Amino acid sequence: MTSPTDDVRLCCLLWAHPGRADALHEYEDRVLPWIVEHGGEVVHRAFADGADGRPDEIQLYRFPHQAALDAYLRDERRVALTAERDAAVARTELFPVRF
Repeated sequence: MTSPTDDVRLCCLLWAHPGRADALHEYEDRVLPWIVEHGGEVVHRAFADGADGRPDEIQLYRFPHQAALDAYLRDERRVALTAERDAAVARTELFPVRF
């Protein structure tokens, strides 16, 4: 059994390539449901304007353990969309948080 201290909680900040915010959001619409399949949870997803260096999208995730996160990151469906992601997403920052 996983204790609350074993879970992985992350914040993800995403910046789109210029003019590609819609493509970024569409990509995320496709891949975020797979988090649940790996035992994770999208705690919150918010949209920003990307202006003045701000991200276009902010996400908070919770995974029961590192192995669940790793499985999501290696999901072959997600990996198959790497070119789509790279065409839309200019920058990603992913870091642990408490909530």
